[in-house]
Amino acid sequence: MYFSNLNDDKIYPFLCPDDFLRVAAFQGSHKFDLPYGIKRAEQFFRLALSRLQNCGLYSEEDSIACRRCVVVGNGGVLRNKTLGEKIDSYDVIIRMNNGPVIGYEEDVGRRTTFRLSYPESIFSDPIHYDPNTTVVLIVFKPRDLKWLWEILGGQKVSAKGFWKRPALKMIYKSSQIRILDPSITRKTAYEWLHFPTRFPKKEKPKHPTTGLIAITLAFHICHEVHLAGFKYDFADRNSSLHYYGNETMSQMMQNEYHNITAEQKFLKKLIDKNFVVNLT
Repeated sequence: MYFSNLNDDKIYPFLCPDDFLRVAAFQGSHKFDLPYGIKRAEQFFRLALSRLQNCGLYSEEDSIACRRCVVVGNGGVLRNKTLGEKIDSYDVIIRMNNGPVIGYEEDVGRRTTFRLSYPESIFSDPIHYDPNTTVVLIVFKPRDLKWLWEILGGQKVSAKGFWKRPALKMIYKSSQIRILDPSITRKTAYEWLHFPTRFPKKEKPKHPTTGLIAITLAFHICHEVHLAGFKYDFADRNSSLHYYGNETMSQMMQNEYHNITAEQKFLKKLIDKNFVVNLT
């Protein structure tokens, strides 16, 4: 299942310190503020990128002629599905935020190739460390970049300016960390979900979920994309929101910063047109 009409190989998904300004000008990211561009945050990107040792995409996976990927959402639909072994069979496994693997291997597998995170959602407990995982930071605000610069430099990290307490210690090596090109997030919002570039003053701006950004990334780096854990039961407010924890759908319905209905409709189109395979 190939889908060059959704793919865009011109966009390299991770920023590199030596050419991020040139790439931003080419992609048009210099015209947009965060989280959709680098405008007015150039110096923060420069500082954060100076801490990273690598901006590469793959290592041994480069030799794979047809790369099969699965994007594993955190949805409660994964509970008791015993998809772990199947998920682990893919060439590339993309996870997001703090969706745990330990203790849930039977349902979600053990392996992780890429994990998309924010400072507020990155693992800080060493028990979750995986030397084979590349952590991809989605930058939402300049403070995220300052956080990365501080934490990788061994400096004291300030928790101010975050919607919840960020990680204060980094369990990953700097060589395992990448910064996602904001154009990926922008494509998700404007081209896929057709969000307006400006929202009315009385309305809170909507942004794509990490899950949909992860799917956009998958279309840029994979030949074949499968999904798991992206189905939600809107009819039952008490149904499990995640495959872990006790949060219910009522919490998601209270979130004013995402348009889950629009995302579910878009995903249905992808599935119906056979652009992706849905495992759940």
